[in-house]
Amino acid sequence: MSLVVFIPARGGSKGIPRKNILPIAGKPLISYSIEHSVQSSRVDRTIVSTDDQEIATVAQNYGAEVIMRPLEISGDTASSESALIHALDYLKQTEDYEPDLVVFLQCTSPLRKDDDIDKAIIQFQKERADSLLSVSPGHSFLWEQIDGVAQSINYNYRNRPRRQDMNPQFRENGSIYIFKPWVLREHNNRLGGKISLYVMDEPCIDIDSMLDFEMAEFLLTRKQTNYAN
Repeated sequence: MSLVVFIPARGGSKGIPRKNILPIAGKPLISYSIEHSVQSSRVDRTIVSTDDQEIATVAQNYGAEVIMRPLEISGDTASSESALIHALDYLKQTEDYEPDLVVFLQCTSPLRKDDDIDKAIIQFQKERADSLLSVSPGHSFLWEQIDGVAQSINYNYRNRPRRQDMNPQFRENGSIYIFKPWVLREHNNRLGGKISLYVMDEPCIDIDSMLDFEMAEFLLTRKQTNYAN
């Protein structure tokens, strides 16, 4: 079974300029996802999709292949799915190659255990899934506001349950996605068919703000210190 990791990384981040290659705990942000992929025993190829030459150079320095992405699918409104489809089409057109499985890693989610990718792939195959997403367990009481009216979402506030009595709930953490290529092509979505949940106990942060960045840097630095000791 052939398996490719795609890591989309555009150059035009506005919330945190140059975010994808900004140094965090001593290395470019994107390097963590590349290294997790390269170290996996089940991944055949690690490919970064980018519109930015500096990102491409950093990616290659850490062991990834690079597919240059057209500008029309690299703007603020471009979806990750558009980059993933472009990468699949590029491999098909230039190499007549299509992997059996795709692992999609967000470089803005650098906190993974070294074996998370392999464990997620094993679970995907064991459960005969068509797609998989990584999640973090949670027991939050959730609310939404519709037309100015507050409504509880996942519990009845009139009969408030104990947290330990609630059904298990999970938050999509953005760290790992796996899918068969047909899922993406048919649904234009990373998820479809039989969906599997890979539960991660590692703290996961999808970096979208400087506060996220600082929290992730603290956790990565602590992890590196623990390894050194």
